[in-house]
Amino acid sequence: MTAQDTSAVVAPRRKTFRPVPVKATMLAVVLPGMGQVYNRKYWKIPFVYAGFGGLAYTVGFNSSKYNEMMKAYQDFTDKIPETDSYLKLIKGSEPSEYDPVLFPGSYNPSTESWVKENLLNAVDYYKKYRDLSYIGIAAWYLITILDANVDASLANYDISNNLNLELTPSKITVPGGVGAGLNISLIYTF
Repeated sequence: MTAQDTSAVVAPRRKTFRPVPVKATMLAVVLPGMGQVYNRKYWKIPFVYAGFGGLAYTVGFNSSKYNEMMKAYQDFTDKIPETDSYLKLIKGSEPSEYDPVLFPGSYNPSTESWVKENLLNAVDYYKKYRDLSYIGIAAWYLITILDANVDASLANYDISNNLNLELTPSKITVPGGVGAGLNISLIYTF
């Protein structure tokens, strides 16, 4: 074999994938999970969408409960007898004890104010957690973008055998005596 023949036998070097952090970040901004696909971290994609799915569920749940409680409060405070959606929500007490519209002669004003206060507390509770769920979606979106960026940035990190971390005991001088400590040294071998 001649020198020209051996060059044909050598297999071409396979180029290693080095993700670009800016590209991974921009892809993650455009569509959540695309930064993870670009970084070839396919196993992270179900976690990205499970987070969004869970947060979307909490938004829907808290929104429906908020609407239900708001409707019940509005029905309780109006003077129309036909609007009584609050009756199915108030347990442990008879409407004759708290409802001035249906039972004007037998209701107790302190029980009425207690029911009003509890309905308003429920409205505030579900509104708060609905709003926090929206903030959670924005935070999860930012976390997925940050994950794509950090993953692409650390893909080029040197993890060769030339790096060592060494912990050694040391003596520390403190006022009134001597103490013990640790030195941490990063050693790079050329």
